[in-house]
Amino acid sequence: MIQTERHDRNMIRIATRRSPLAKWQANHVAGLLRANEPGLEVRLHELVTRGDKILDVPLADVGGKGLFVKEIEDALLARDAEIAVHSMKDLPAVLAPGLVIGAVPEREDPRDALCSPRWKTLDKLPKGAKVGTSSLRRGAQLKALRPDLELHMVRGNVETRLRKASEGLDAVVLAYAGLRRLGLAEHATHVLSADEMLPAVAQGALALEARADDPATLKRLAALEHVETRVRTEAERGFLARIEGGCQVPIAGHARVEGARVILRALVASLDGKTVIRGERSSSHADARKMGEALAEELLSKGADVVLRECEGKAPGLAAPSRSK
Repeated sequence: MIQTERHDRNMIRIATRRSPLAKWQANHVAGLLRANEPGLEVRLHELVTRGDKILDVPLADVGGKGLFVKEIEDALLARDAEIAVHSMKDLPAVLAPGLVIGAVPEREDPRDALCSPRWKTLDKLPKGAKVGTSSLRRGAQLKALRPDLELHMVRGNVETRLRKASEGLDAVVLAYAGLRRLGLAEHATHVLSADEMLPAVAQGALALEARADDPATLKRLAALEHVETRVRTEAERGFLARIEGGCQVPIAGHARVEGARVILRALVASLDGKTVIRGERSSSHADARKMGEALAEELLSKGADVVLRECEGKAPGLAAPSRSK
Protein backbone atom coordinates (compact mmCIF):
# COMPACT_ATOMS: atom_id res chain seq x y z
CA MET A 1 0.00 0.00 0.00
CA ILE A 2 2.80 2.42 0.87
CA GLN A 3 4.57 1.73 -2.42
CA THR A 4 1.32 2.39 -4.33
CA GLU A 5 0.91 5.78 -2.60
CA ARG A 6 4.48 6.76 -3.35
CA HIS A 7 3.99 6.23 -7.08
CA ASP A 8 0.47 7.66 -7.37
CA ARG A 9 0.77 10.59 -9.77
CA ASN A 10 -2.58 11.99 -8.64
CA MET A 11 -1.45 12.35 -5.03
CA ILE A 12 1.28 14.49 -3.53
CA ARG A 13 2.53 14.74 0.06
CA ILE A 14 3.83 17.89 1.67
CA ALA A 15 6.27 17.62 4.58
CA THR A 16 5.72 20.37 7.14
CA ARG A 17 6.24 21.28 10.77
CA ARG A 18 3.20 21.03 13.04
CA SER A 19 3.13 24.65 14.20
CA PRO A 20 0.00 26.64 13.25
CA LEU A 21 1.99 28.91 10.93
CA ALA A 22 3.82 26.04 9.24
CA LYS A 23 0.55 24.20 8.63
CA TRP A 24 -1.05 27.38 7.28
CA GLN A 25 1.81 27.68 4.82
CA ALA A 26 1.56 24.02 3.78
CA ASN A 27 -2.20 24.28 3.32
CA HIS A 28 -1.71 27.47 1.30
CA VAL A 29 0.64 25.62 -1.05
CA ALA A 30 -1.79 22.69 -1.18
CA GLY A 31 -4.49 25.12 -2.30
CA LEU A 32 -2.27 26.53 -5.03
CA LEU A 33 -1.50 23.02 -6.29
CA ARG A 34 -5.18 22.01 -6.32
CA ALA A 35 -6.17 25.22 -8.10
CA ASN A 36 -3.60 24.53 -10.78
CA GLU A 37 -4.48 20.82 -11.06
CA PRO A 38 -8.12 20.09 -10.11
CA GLY A 39 -8.58 16.59 -8.75
CA LEU A 40 -5.07 16.38 -7.32
CA GLU A 41 -5.02 14.81 -3.86
CA VAL A 42 -2.69 16.64 -1.47
CA ARG A 43 -1.82 15.34 2.01
CA LEU A 44 0.25 16.85 4.79
CA HIS A 45 3.08 14.83 6.31
CA GLU A 46 3.47 16.55 9.69
CA LEU A 47 6.73 16.45 11.62
CA VAL A 48 8.09 17.79 14.89
CA THR A 49 11.58 19.17 14.34
CA ARG A 50 14.36 19.58 16.87
CA GLY A 51 13.81 23.32 16.76
CA ASP A 52 10.20 22.79 17.85
CA LYS A 53 11.30 20.69 20.83
CA ILE A 54 14.00 22.99 22.21
CA LEU A 55 12.16 26.04 23.55
CA ASP A 56 14.12 27.03 26.65
CA VAL A 57 17.34 28.29 25.03
CA PRO A 58 18.11 30.67 22.16
CA LEU A 59 18.29 29.03 18.74
CA ALA A 60 21.76 30.46 18.25
CA ASP A 61 23.02 28.36 21.17
CA VAL A 62 21.87 25.06 19.67
CA GLY A 63 22.51 25.38 15.96
CA GLY A 64 20.32 28.17 14.58
CA LYS A 65 17.30 28.03 12.31
CA GLY A 66 18.54 24.94 10.49
CA LEU A 67 17.06 22.99 13.41
CA PHE A 68 13.64 23.55 11.81
CA VAL A 69 14.71 21.96 8.54
CA LYS A 70 16.67 18.70 8.94
CA GLU A 71 13.81 16.32 9.78
CA ILE A 72 11.74 17.74 6.93
CA GLU A 73 14.56 17.33 4.43
CA ASP A 74 15.12 13.79 5.72
CA ALA A 75 11.47 13.01 4.91
CA LEU A 76 12.02 14.14 1.32
CA LEU A 77 15.18 12.10 0.95
CA ALA A 78 13.43 9.06 2.44
CA ARG A 79 10.62 9.53 -0.11
CA ASP A 80 8.01 9.97 2.61
CA ALA A 81 6.96 13.21 0.91
CA GLU A 82 7.38 14.87 -2.48
CA ILE A 83 7.47 18.51 -1.35
CA ALA A 84 8.68 20.34 1.74
CA VAL A 85 7.31 23.78 2.55
CA HIS A 86 9.67 26.02 4.52
CA SER A 87 9.76 29.59 5.65
CA MET A 88 12.70 30.45 3.43
CA LYS A 89 14.38 32.47 6.17
CA ASP A 90 14.80 29.16 8.09
CA LEU A 91 16.47 27.42 5.15
CA PRO A 92 20.28 27.18 5.32
CA ALA A 93 22.23 28.81 2.50
CA VAL A 94 23.34 25.33 1.33
CA LEU A 95 20.67 22.66 0.83
CA ALA A 96 21.05 18.98 1.58
CA PRO A 97 22.58 17.07 -1.37
CA GLY A 98 19.94 15.92 -3.82
CA LEU A 99 17.42 18.64 -2.94
CA VAL A 100 16.50 21.84 -4.78
CA ILE A 101 14.17 24.79 -4.31
CA GLY A 102 11.59 23.81 -6.91
CA ALA A 103 9.53 26.99 -6.65
CA VAL A 104 9.26 30.24 -4.76
CA PRO A 105 5.67 31.56 -4.56
CA GLU A 106 4.85 35.26 -4.26
CA ARG A 107 6.32 36.83 -1.13
CA GLU A 108 4.32 38.18 1.80
CA ASP A 109 5.27 41.50 3.46
CA PRO A 110 8.87 40.97 4.70
CA ARG A 111 8.90 43.63 7.42
CA ASP A 112 9.09 43.12 11.18
CA ALA A 113 6.34 44.22 13.54
CA LEU A 114 6.37 45.53 17.09
CA CYS A 115 3.44 44.24 19.12
CA SER A 116 2.83 46.37 22.21
CA PRO A 117 -0.77 46.61 23.46
CA ARG A 118 0.16 49.39 25.90
CA TRP A 119 2.91 51.46 24.26
CA LYS A 120 2.10 50.88 20.57
CA THR A 121 5.31 52.18 18.91
CA LEU A 122 9.05 51.75 19.39
CA ASP A 123 9.69 55.39 20.24
CA LYS A 124 7.00 55.38 22.93
CA LEU A 125 8.44 52.41 24.82
CA PRO A 126 9.69 53.68 28.19
CA LYS A 127 13.37 53.63 29.08
CA GLY A 128 14.41 50.11 30.05
CA ALA A 129 11.32 48.54 28.52
CA LYS A 130 11.33 44.74 28.29
CA VAL A 131 11.11 43.54 24.69
CA GLY A 132 10.85 39.91 23.63
CA THR A 133 12.54 38.37 20.60
CA SER A 134 14.27 35.11 19.71
CA SER A 135 16.20 36.73 16.86
CA LEU A 136 19.80 37.97 17.17
CA ARG A 137 19.16 40.15 14.11
CA ARG A 138 16.18 41.89 15.69
CA GLY A 139 17.93 42.14 19.03
CA ALA A 140 21.03 43.81 17.57
CA GLN A 141 19.00 46.31 15.56
CA LEU A 142 16.79 47.09 18.55
CA LYS A 143 19.92 47.75 20.62
CA ALA A 144 21.29 50.00 17.87
CA LEU A 145 18.07 52.03 17.88
CA ARG A 146 17.38 51.89 21.61
CA PRO A 147 20.41 50.86 23.72
CA ASP A 148 18.32 51.21 26.87
CA LEU A 149 15.95 48.35 26.04
CA GLU A 150 16.09 45.12 28.04
CA LEU A 151 15.84 42.20 25.64
CA HIS A 152 14.26 38.87 26.62
CA MET A 153 14.40 35.62 24.70
CA VAL A 154 10.93 34.35 23.73
CA ARG A 155 10.32 31.11 21.83
CA GLY A 156 7.24 29.18 20.80
CA ASN A 157 4.53 29.66 18.22
CA VAL A 158 3.22 33.08 17.19
CA GLU A 159 0.28 33.05 19.61
CA THR A 160 2.54 32.14 22.54
CA ARG A 161 4.94 34.97 21.75
CA LEU A 162 2.09 37.47 21.33
CA ARG A 163 0.79 36.55 24.75
CA LYS A 164 4.15 37.52 26.26
CA ALA A 165 3.50 41.14 25.24
CA SER A 166 0.75 41.22 27.86
CA GLU A 167 2.35 38.91 30.41
CA GLY A 168 5.49 40.47 31.83
CA LEU A 169 6.92 42.12 28.73
CA ASP A 170 6.26 45.56 27.25
CA ALA A 171 6.47 44.38 23.65
CA VAL A 172 7.52 41.57 21.33
CA VAL A 173 8.88 41.81 17.79
CA LEU A 174 7.68 39.29 15.22
CA ALA A 175 7.64 38.82 11.45
CA TYR A 176 4.69 40.74 10.04
CA ALA A 177 4.22 38.01 7.42
CA GLY A 178 3.39 35.41 10.06
CA LEU A 179 0.86 37.69 11.71
CA ARG A 180 -0.84 38.39 8.38
CA ARG A 181 -0.95 34.73 7.39
CA LEU A 182 -2.56 33.72 10.69
CA GLY A 183 -5.11 36.53 10.62
CA LEU A 184 -3.40 38.27 13.55
CA ALA A 185 -2.21 41.45 11.81
CA GLU A 186 -4.23 43.63 14.19
CA HIS A 187 -1.72 42.78 16.92
CA ALA A 188 1.01 44.65 15.00
CA THR A 189 1.00 48.09 16.61
CA HIS A 190 4.09 49.35 14.72
CA VAL A 191 5.20 47.81 11.43
CA LEU A 192 8.89 48.65 11.22
CA SER A 193 10.20 50.04 7.95
CA ALA A 194 13.39 48.65 6.40
CA ASP A 195 15.09 51.89 7.49
CA GLU A 196 14.20 51.10 11.11
CA MET A 197 14.87 47.36 10.99
CA LEU A 198 16.25 45.52 8.00
CA PRO A 199 14.43 42.18 7.57
CA ALA A 200 15.97 38.74 7.70
CA VAL A 201 17.19 37.20 4.45
CA ALA A 202 14.11 35.86 2.59
CA GLN A 203 11.69 36.84 5.39
CA GLY A 204 8.10 36.51 4.17
CA ALA A 205 9.04 34.10 1.36
CA LEU A 206 8.28 30.40 1.13
CA ALA A 207 10.63 27.78 -0.31
CA LEU A 208 9.09 24.72 -1.93
CA GLU A 209 11.80 22.10 -1.74
CA ALA A 210 11.83 18.85 -3.72
CA ARG A 211 14.18 16.11 -4.84
CA ALA A 212 16.33 16.97 -7.84
CA ASP A 213 15.55 13.50 -9.31
CA ASP A 214 11.75 14.02 -9.25
CA PRO A 215 10.90 15.74 -12.58
CA ALA A 216 7.14 15.19 -12.21
CA THR A 217 7.02 17.12 -8.93
CA LEU A 218 9.37 19.82 -10.22
CA LYS A 219 7.06 20.32 -13.20
CA ARG A 220 4.08 20.74 -10.84
CA LEU A 221 5.99 23.25 -8.74
CA ALA A 222 7.08 25.31 -11.74
CA ALA A 223 3.53 26.63 -12.06
CA LEU A 224 3.79 28.18 -8.57
CA GLU A 225 6.97 30.16 -9.29
CA HIS A 226 6.87 33.95 -8.77
CA VAL A 227 9.74 35.37 -10.79
CA GLU A 228 10.20 38.63 -8.88
CA THR A 229 10.29 36.85 -5.53
CA ARG A 230 12.86 34.38 -6.87
CA VAL A 231 15.09 37.24 -8.04
CA ARG A 232 14.85 39.06 -4.72
CA THR A 233 15.55 35.98 -2.64
CA GLU A 234 18.41 34.88 -4.89
CA ALA A 235 20.14 38.20 -4.17
CA GLU A 236 19.52 37.85 -0.44
CA ARG A 237 20.57 34.20 -0.24
CA GLY A 238 23.67 34.91 -2.29
CA PHE A 239 24.66 37.41 0.37
CA LEU A 240 23.88 34.91 3.13
CA ALA A 241 25.81 32.08 1.49
CA ARG A 242 28.98 34.17 1.32
CA ILE A 243 28.74 35.99 4.65
CA GLU A 244 27.65 33.11 6.86
CA GLY A 245 30.46 32.12 9.22
CA GLY A 246 30.96 29.47 11.84
CA CYS A 247 29.05 31.43 14.49
CA GLN A 248 25.59 32.87 14.85
CA VAL A 249 25.71 36.59 14.12
CA PRO A 250 23.06 39.23 13.36
CA ILE A 251 22.70 39.30 9.57
CA ALA A 252 20.00 41.06 7.53
CA GLY A 253 19.32 41.44 3.83
CA HIS A 254 16.44 42.90 1.84
CA ALA A 255 16.19 43.16 -1.94
CA ARG A 256 13.67 45.03 -4.04
CA VAL A 257 13.08 45.03 -7.80
CA GLU A 258 12.89 48.28 -9.71
CA GLY A 259 12.36 47.61 -13.41
CA ALA A 260 15.33 45.73 -14.83
CA ARG A 261 17.40 46.16 -11.66
CA VAL A 262 17.43 44.38 -8.32
CA ILE A 263 18.70 46.44 -5.38
CA LEU A 264 20.00 44.77 -2.21
CA ARG A 265 20.56 46.36 1.19
CA ALA A 266 22.31 44.28 3.82
CA LEU A 267 24.01 44.49 7.19
CA VAL A 268 26.12 42.58 9.67
CA ALA A 269 25.99 43.67 13.32
CA SER A 270 27.65 42.84 16.59
CA LEU A 271 25.45 41.11 19.16
CA ASP A 272 25.19 44.27 21.27
CA GLY A 273 24.24 46.45 18.30
CA LYS A 274 27.20 48.79 18.84
CA THR A 275 28.76 47.87 15.50
CA VAL A 276 26.54 47.81 12.41
CA ILE A 277 28.16 47.41 8.99
CA ARG A 278 25.84 48.24 6.09
CA GLY A 279 26.02 48.17 2.32
CA GLU A 280 23.93 48.42 -0.84
CA ARG A 281 24.39 47.19 -4.40
CA SER A 282 22.33 46.64 -7.53
CA SER A 283 22.51 44.41 -10.60
CA SER A 284 20.51 42.92 -13.42
CA HIS A 285 18.03 40.20 -12.48
CA ALA A 286 20.26 37.53 -14.00
CA ASP A 287 23.18 38.52 -11.78
CA ALA A 288 21.18 38.78 -8.53
CA ARG A 289 22.96 35.98 -6.69
CA LYS A 290 26.44 37.09 -7.77
CA MET A 291 25.61 40.63 -6.69
CA GLY A 292 24.58 39.34 -3.25
CA GLU A 293 27.89 37.51 -2.95
CA ALA A 294 29.76 40.66 -4.02
CA LEU A 295 27.96 42.75 -1.39
CA ALA A 296 28.97 40.18 1.22
CA GLU A 297 32.60 40.54 0.13
CA GLU A 298 32.26 44.32 0.46
CA LEU A 299 30.92 44.08 4.01
CA LEU A 300 33.62 41.59 4.96
CA SER A 301 36.23 44.05 3.73
CA LYS A 302 34.58 46.81 5.80
CA GLY A 303 34.93 44.86 9.05
CA ALA A 304 32.21 42.20 9.01
CA ASP A 305 34.95 39.58 9.17
CA VAL A 306 36.02 41.01 12.53
CA VAL A 307 32.43 40.91 13.82
CA LEU A 308 32.14 37.28 12.70
CA ARG A 309 35.31 36.33 14.57
CA GLU A 310 34.37 38.26 17.70
CA CYS A 311 30.97 36.61 18.01
CA GLU A 312 32.51 33.15 18.34
CA GLY A 313 31.51 31.68 21.69
CA LYS A 314 29.60 34.74 22.81
CA ALA A 315 26.14 34.47 24.35
CA PRO A 316 23.43 36.37 22.46
CA GLY A 317 22.69 38.66 25.40
CA LEU A 318 19.01 37.83 25.70
CA ALA A 319 17.55 37.19 29.12
CA ALA A 320 16.14 33.71 29.61
CA PRO A 321 12.40 33.31 29.12
CA SER A 322 9.99 32.96 31.98
CA ARG A 323 8.20 29.65 31.90
CA SER A 324 4.49 29.71 31.21
CA LYS A 325 1.98 26.99 30.65
